[in-house]
Amino acid sequence: MRSISQLGKFGLIAHLTENIRKGNKSTISDIGDDSAIIDSGGQQVLVSTDLILEGIHFSLVYTPLKHLGYKAVLRAVSDIWAMNGKPEQILVSVGMGSRFRLENIEELYEGIKLACDKYKVDLAGGDMTSSFTGLTIGVTAVGSAPKDSIVKRSGAAVNDLICVSGNFGAAYLGLQILEREKKMFEKEKVAEPDFSGYEYLIGRQLKPEFPVSVLEELERAGIRPSSMIDVTEGLASDLISICKHSSAGCTIYYSRIPVDYETAKAAEEFNIDPVTAALNGGEDYELLFTIPVAMHDRVSGIKDVSVIGHISGEAGSYILAGDDGSEIRLKAQGWNTAE
Repeated sequence: MRSISQLGKFGLIAHLTENIRKGNKSTISDIGDDSAIIDSGGQQVLVSTDLILEGIHFSLVYTPLKHLGYKAVLRAVSDIWAMNGKPEQILVSVGMGSRFRLENIEELYEGIKLACDKYKVDLAGGDMTSSFTGLTIGVTAVGSAPKDSIVKRSGAAVNDLICVSGNFGAAYLGLQILEREKKMFEKEKVAEPDFSGYEYLIGRQLKPEFPVSVLEELERAGIRPSSMIDVTEGLASDLISICKHSSAGCTIYYSRIPVDYETAKAAEEFNIDPVTAALNGGEDYELLFTIPVAMHDRVSGIKDVSVIGHISGEAGSYILAGDDGSEIRLKAQGWNTAE
């Protein structure tokens, strides 16, 4: 019998839901995309939910509650944007232990409010309960989109270009730096960690932003992606998810993976290949999308978008091509549960 860790996140979801059938005509989507699609009779309603747990997704040793609230909202609404929709409301549920005081929860909700203001979504409800297992935050995001505007993971076609926004690996290296300083504090009782020179990386980990402007630029350029996903599990893992849903393969190029200078510098400190961090680190909150090859010139004019490869017709073939002609099989090495 396979273990949960062997299945991985997407494999586990597919395994648990393979025999579930829809019974309501208003339920449009199948399980597996970034958001559920519900037919409201006019525009399509998009609904997504996200859960984060203390000790699994964050450590309060180095995560300010205000930043945590902000990031919790971003995690949920990014799934709506990944379907080419517009997030409009969120519902927030919080489980907390007795060690939290009123001012702690106020700080958390201050971050939630800042994210709502920044991304123009309304806090429309939620729930709160006590917890014996640390802080838990669940955010459900609700949005909408015209029926013909929704983009799924399953639309990639052979020869489509694979495009990404921004750069990758920064959040992962930021986490490594925070964890290193945490260990030094616990071992040597260092009172003031030195984060100078790492501000960008730590910011990408603790308070990420979403590239909404890229979606706006795509719309202005008349580009509707054939498939799209927000990169949270890792570039390799999320690209493979698009390929699996589209029954296709892919080839991406080592030298085209966008990595920031600070990321590359920190990766050298940790003796990590920066592209390995970019492919497998996760929590980048960038866009990964495919477009017809005929739109190459249009997408090339959009700032912060890189073409990193193409979709192939060989399902199950996921290739990272080196500058020397070498080929390495991509693996989904993002999220896994513990054994």
